[in-house]
Amino acid sequence: MSTAGQEMHALVERMYPLCRSITGDGVRATLDIVGEYVPLQTHEVPTGTQVLDWTVPQEWNIRDAYIADPAGNRVVDFAASSLHVLGYSVPVSATMPLSELREHLYTLPDHPNWVPYRTSYYKPEWGFCLAQETLDALPDGEYEVRVDSTLADGHLTYAEHVVPGQVADEVIVSCHVCHPSLANDNLAGIAVATFLARALTRETPYYTYRFIYAPGTIGAITWLARNAERVDRVKHGLVLACAGDSGQLTYKQSRRGDAEIDRVMRHVLASSERPHQVNEFTPYGYDERQYCSPGFDLGVGSLSRTPYAGYPEYHTSADNPDFVTPEAMADTLAVCREAFAVLDRNRSYVNLSPYGEPQLGRRGLYDSLGGRSDAKQAQLAMLWVLSLSDGEHSLLDVAERSGLPFDTVAAAADALCGAELIKA
Repeated sequence: MSTAGQEMHALVERMYPLCRSITGDGVRATLDIVGEYVPLQTHEVPTGTQVLDWTVPQEWNIRDAYIADPAGNRVVDFAASSLHVLGYSVPVSATMPLSELREHLYTLPDHPNWVPYRTSYYKPEWGFCLAQETLDALPDGEYEVRVDSTLADGHLTYAEHVVPGQVADEVIVSCHVCHPSLANDNLAGIAVATFLARALTRETPYYTYRFIYAPGTIGAITWLARNAERVDRVKHGLVLACAGDSGQLTYKQSRRGDAEIDRVMRHVLASSERPHQVNEFTPYGYDERQYCSPGFDLGVGSLSRTPYAGYPEYHTSADNPDFVTPEAMADTLAVCREAFAVLDRNRSYVNLSPYGEPQLGRRGLYDSLGGRSDAKQAQLAMLWVLSLSDGEHSLLDVAERSGLPFDTVAAAADALCGAELIKA
């Protein structure tokens, strides 16, 4: 088993109990944990701040919540799971009959022992989520209901980690940090993003990589509003979500459909021979729809395993740490690493000896292949790179047209650059 996979799973387990929402101390506590793995720059945006067509809402925090039956027993308890409270519930302290309480209760009749995840961000409301079997067992009578929460002016919190590259052009990697005790959606995405950031920090990548940890929708919108003047630096991007279940990998293309990240992800997934699926863009899902909105139209796709709402455990208590596996998270991380390695090396070149085929032997290029098991393939790659180095074709074009592995094509380009036969 991958050490990284085990460490990511341990990170998921550690973050799982925290009550996260689109604002509040749960988000900050989560970012504090991530900050132990990679340094973060945290941003606090005040309530009432206009961000594009939205306004930063009031901050929500919760200390305790429960329903006590007529005998005084806590039959629903926030302390047992953060999912038990409707997200953004306003404070309440009351006694009421079960018939009245039912109007504020949410269950999943088709999965009677699961607790659903529900929110009411922009409409003042309170409620509890519980298993249908728990509700069915409640006797008539008077129930004590308490939600010890605050909804007040505060801040929306998001954070960034930047890996400096050789150029200022950026690749963004985004994940949402607003969901409470849900392991696949999206603690696995946070974990994969964090370990990807940590791996890139040990290297000197070509692009600058910016990791964005923000609450879903309002967080990405806030980031875009605050970075509108420099968003033209973003050349590629990837949203990570549902990154740890045992399903096959799924890539959702950007709105453009032909962005370089789309081509790279298609190529990497196909050439790896992993079971996978590539889906067209839809304006529903995670924050790719914000980055791809027509005013920005960034080349940002989304990588997951089973897509959102595509598995029964989605947005329920069954999406727990047992639902995600170290192996699946390690595989998602590996695909990200492979894709970014291609993205980082994918450039166009110009043939400096374009009239006829240059003599490779006298430049020692054939000699450099001696003893290699793929010598003929490497030689063919050089010829393909020379043929398509017209300033208009990238190395990915060469790999796709020739059917050769991208790494072989990139190695050929490096050798030809060294011999001053091509230049970027």
